[in-house]
Amino acid sequence: MAKKPAAPSISIGISDKDRAAIAAGLSKLLAETYTLYLTTHNFHWNVTGPMFNSLHAMFMAQYTELWNAVDPIAERIRSLGHPAPGSYAQFTKLSGLPDAPSEPPKALKMVELLMQGHEAVARTARSIFPLVDKAGDEPTADLLTQRLTVHEQTAWMLRSLLAE
Repeated sequence: MAKKPAAPSISIGISDKDRAAIAAGLSKLLAETYTLYLTTHNFHWNVTGPMFNSLHAMFMAQYTELWNAVDPIAERIRSLGHPAPGSYAQFTKLSGLPDAPSEPPKALKMVELLMQGHEAVARTARSIFPLVDKAGDEPTADLLTQRLTVHEQTAWMLRSLLAE
C-alpha cells in the first residue's frame, strides 16, 4: 500500500507551539459556544409563563446567533492547522459550562442561567487574548473581539431583565 504524502507544513508566521495553544483555547470557546447554543435552544422550546412571547423570540434570536458563531470558530481552528472538536463527548470535556437542566426551570431562572453562560463564554474568549496578542494572530483577535461584543451585550440585556 502506497504511503500518503505528508501535508505541507504551515507557514503563516505563527509558531507551531503558539498555533497549538491558540487552537486549544478556541476549542474550549467552541465547546462553550455550542453548549450555550444548545441550552438556549432548549429554553426557547420550554419557556412558559407571562413572558413567553418575548422570551421565546429573544431566545430564538440568541440561539441563531450562537449557531452562526460555531462555524467561524471551528474554521479558525482548522486554519491554524488543528482539528476542530465536534462531538458531545469532546464538548463536555472541553466546556466549563453546565449542561441544560433536565427539568426546564422557570422563565427568569432561564434568563439568569443564560446570563451566566454568556459571561462565562466572554471570560473564556478574553482569556485567549494574551497568547493571541503575543503571537500576532490578528484574525483570531478579530474573532475574539466579535465574540466578546456579542456575549457581553447579551449578558447585559439578560441581566437587565433580572433587575427589580
